[in-house]
Amino acid sequence: DCPGKEGTGGRLRNLTLLRNKLYLGQRRRTEPVVESTTTAGDHGNLRRSQSDRTEYSQKLQEKMAPQAVSSTPATPLQEDKEEEEEVVRQRMMARRVKIIAELLQTEKDYISDLDLCIKEVIQPLRNMQIARFDVDGLFSNVELVHQLSAKLLSLLEEATTDVEPPMQIIGEVFLQIKGPLEDTYKIYCYHHDDAHTMLEYYEKDEELKQHLRDCVQSLK
Repeated sequence: DCPGKEGTGGRLRNLTLLRNKLYLGQRRRTEPVVESTTTAGDHGNLRRSQSDRTEYSQKLQEKMAPQAVSSTPATPLQEDKEEEEEVVRQRMMARRVKIIAELLQTEKDYISDLDLCIKEVIQPLRNMQIARFDVDGLFSNVELVHQLSAKLLSLLEEATTDVEPPMQIIGEVFLQIKGPLEDTYKIYCYHHDDAHTMLEYYEKDEELKQHLRDCVQSLK
């Protein structure tokens, strides 16, 4: 009720109101700053994340670029590769033709040697009719080996004569004659050691040894 008290109370109320206004004003000023800072920070992180991804993508593309070029060669490179493959195929075919020709020639030479052995050694020794000389035991079934080898050569020539190299089938020839080859050479190999022992014995006999020398001389 006192004017002095009323004035004092008014001042206090004014100070309270002023303090509240200052507080609210400070809050208004502070909150937008905090919000903008937070938002700016979030966007900053987002920008950094996008930047990292962009940089990574660029580096990845740089690393993949050489592989992409090598994995998808241009047409000239494909043509070069095809030409190289064709050259390799031609070389392999030429080698195959050479091997087949060598096989045929080897078989011809083998048959020629067997033919000479039969004509110049086996038949003359048989004609001598030496009692203590076992011609068949010494040479086993060489004549049958000769016949079978001649058959093999005939089949090989039939498979290669007037036949283009890619169409020359050699494996079937050996499969066809596989059984007779096994049967014939089993006999020859079985008697080989006995024949060698027999030859050593005959070489100790001067008369028989001389007959063998004559046969070898006729072969020469």
